[in-house]
Amino acid sequence: MNKYELAVVVSAKVEEEERNATVEKCKSYVERYGGVISDVEDGGKKKLAYEIQDMSEAYYYFIHFEADSTAPAEIENKVRLREDVLRYLCVRQDEA
Repeated sequence: MNKYELAVVVSAKVEEEERNATVEKCKSYVERYGGVISDVEDGGKKKLAYEIQDMSEAYYYFIHFEADSTAPAEIENKVRLREDVLRYLCVRQDEA
């Protein structure tokens, strides 16, 4: 099993309850594909480097998990379909 980090940028236009539901849904995707979540970090509201869908700010969340090498592609395919997720990225963490 490899260690991964899923970064999710959620629209600032949605309410807190809906943002939390989005993060929970992303966590469920990780668990559905055999991932074991170790930690979820709330990065808070930050200014974007460039506007996305007429927004200059968004909320950042980082989900750390362990999974097989096939899981990140499957997770990204599901996260891609979420309308309130502006950007996402799943990267493998180095063993340091």
